[in-house]
Amino acid sequence: MAKNKNAGHKGSYGYQKLKEREPRACIRFKCALTNTILDILRQRPGWVEVKEEGEWDFYWCDVSWLRENFDHTYMDEHVRICHFRNHYELTRKNYIVKNLKRFRKQIEREAGKLEATKCDFFPKTFEMPSEYHLFVEEFRKNPGITWIMKPVARSQGRGIFLFRKLKDVIDWRKDGVRTDDQKDETQVENYVAQCYIENPYLIGVTGFSCYSPSVSRSPFSQYIPLKAWLYRDGFARFSNTRFTLSSIDDHYVHLTNVAVQKTAPDYDPEKGCKWMIQRFRQYMTAKHGAEVVETLFAEMDNIFIKSLQSVQKVIISDKHCFELYGYDILIDQDLKPWLLEVNASPSLTASSQEDYELKCCLLKDTLHIVDMEGRLTGKEKRIGGFDLMWNDGPVSRAEGNVDTPVNGSFMANTHLGYNNDRKKQLKQLFKPLHTQQKV
Repeated sequence: MAKNKNAGHKGSYGYQKLKEREPRACIRFKCALTNTILDILRQRPGWVEVKEEGEWDFYWCDVSWLRENFDHTYMDEHVRICHFRNHYELTRKNYIVKNLKRFRKQIEREAGKLEATKCDFFPKTFEMPSEYHLFVEEFRKNPGITWIMKPVARSQGRGIFLFRKLKDVIDWRKDGVRTDDQKDETQVENYVAQCYIENPYLIGVTGFSCYSPSVSRSPFSQYIPLKAWLYRDGFARFSNTRFTLSSIDDHYVHLTNVAVQKTAPDYDPEKGCKWMIQRFRQYMTAKHGAEVVETLFAEMDNIFIKSLQSVQKVIISDKHCFELYGYDILIDQDLKPWLLEVNASPSLTASSQEDYELKCCLLKDTLHIVDMEGRLTGKEKRIGGFDLMWNDGPVSRAEGNVDTPVNGSFMANTHLGYNNDRKKQLKQLFKPLHTQQKV
């Protein structure tokens, strides 16, 4: 159970071996959201919703609750919540850059420059205003290219702008960096200045419509030490939203943010702006061939793994915590995937019936992995739509010794975009449990 305690949190944050847990017949849950996750929690057999200050075993909390209450809440061994204390090391735009840069230098020292290039999936980025002078130096080396400014802690496209002239950033430094609540403060809002990807891969370019794909919300649960499950199903999102900016006239911003796109006058809520990722993979395979697409998806797997490794030593370990991260990856015309950001709270509000069904499956399988019921052995490599791809080390797609990779690489245990008979897999997974219960 979990209770508020003024004396502080009694759990320890170093690595602890998870103890065997007895199956639990009743799980008491709380949920801070009112979208798909609440539907799934209420439908789960044996789970009972508690309100207000009632004792709970599982809490799908928001990050604000975590910030205010985690250190004052005592949690029993079995209790779980859906965030790590410092999840922002991966999800804040400035921190992820800092961690990736540090990790790249570490790899270069330990394994050489060639291996370090596997971390080159993030656009050149500077934190503002602290790295302003470094940014200006880089800006002057490559005049005429487009840059994008993003506030480090905002979402849904708020506060973002593009520029090609240094004057725009100088004006931003003078009076554009404070929010309305900060106008009378000396503290300014941090941004990142990032080299804008001007050559996104386009699908169906007709007239003034440019459709740019982004592999969207490829989520997985993460445990500490590192145990990552990648969800093989998902969406490829597309943008056809046109923006005109004062500094970049008639420039297409290839946003893949539904919160922004749905405000466009030609947005069709029935059609949405998404493909199932299986359809996207089929389209790309038909156009470019299986070998090219296999390389593309393997490079995306590399993004998931390297980004997690970059924060493995800085995320505060706690056995009570798990994460469902959402990755936004943009593909360019050279079929190179770029990591745009990682979301600690990927949207669980459905934009269509197809979106709702996918998110229901995703969340059901997430709860299977968290395993409050104590049904799993811990040796599973696949659970529903999830594939285990990292367990404090790489998990191979094929059975065998992953410590002796072929040609210096291995096939990760991920089948992102492949057809998946999820129901059949889950039926086989839990069959021994049902048999045992009957006996």
